[in-house]
Amino acid sequence: MQAVTIREALPNDAEALERLAELDSSRPLRRPALVAEVGGELWAAVSVAERRVIADPFRPSGELGHLLSQRAGQVAAQYTHVPAAA
Repeated sequence: MQAVTIREALPNDAEALERLAELDSSRPLRRPALVAEVGGELWAAVSVAERRVIADPFRPSGELGHLLSQRAGQVAAQYTHVPAAA
């Protein structure tokens, strides 16, 4: 597998996040969000507040969703103003 970068979603990721949500047949994510980038492309993303994952169904992104969810939990724990999903 190629190298994976997990990072905070940036304002210039908005178009790619919208496209990812469309591919996943999902609504766009609430911010803040984290993204998983492979080869310079977004393969999956997670809302830190909702812990809802969207992913490209045409990529092997299942494990990325799990990694993103774990990292979102760590990030949310650092910020008391971001509620954890039920």
